[in-house]
Amino acid sequence: MSEPYFFGYGSLVNRQTHIYTPAYRARLSGWRRAWKHTQGRVTPFLTGIRDEGSAIDGLVAHVPGGDWAALDLREEGYDRHAIPSGLVVEGDPALAAQVYAVPVVSMVVQDDPAPILLSYLDVVVQGYLREFGEVGAHDFFATTDGWDTPVLDDRAAPRYPRAQVLTGSETAFVDARLTEYGVRVV
Repeated sequence: MSEPYFFGYGSLVNRQTHIYTPAYRARLSGWRRAWKHTQGRVTPFLTGIRDEGSAIDGLVAHVPGGDWAALDLREEGYDRHAIPSGLVVEGDPALAAQVYAVPVVSMVVQDDPAPILLSYLDVVVQGYLREFGEVGAHDFFATTDGWDTPVLDDRAAPRYPRAQVLTGSETAFVDARLTEYGVRVV
């Protein structure tokens, strides 16, 4: 296919946060996720990082009208990378896509790291639960680094601009994983 597609591995897995269709479940080898702090941002980003021994699930979606500028604006702070190999897409194994990742040069280490927004994490996990079930959501946690970063409980007043309402079971799943991973919730 010559149409432009992107691979989303975080909030873009949650179809409620975007209008990008068609979208297909996919797996990208040679990558994993990490929570990273960057210059000019208070809260950490979820980013893809290259890791030859890992693979992550996500969605591949069409870039409407080939308008990368609009998607680049949503993904401000990330660079876009062509995926030369390692992408397996449900429904179209030959589909080519690009992936967004925070540039290494903009990553910073904070002595007292700012917390991950729980409203952001909730959106991501809700997407994984709905697309890949509990197994896929467990895999999200297992293939993501940075769980030593605290999480800010902002559910009552979400700070994440694309926050979603979770079901009781989705909320319980997120909370149980945070406990399992020893994440400090503030």
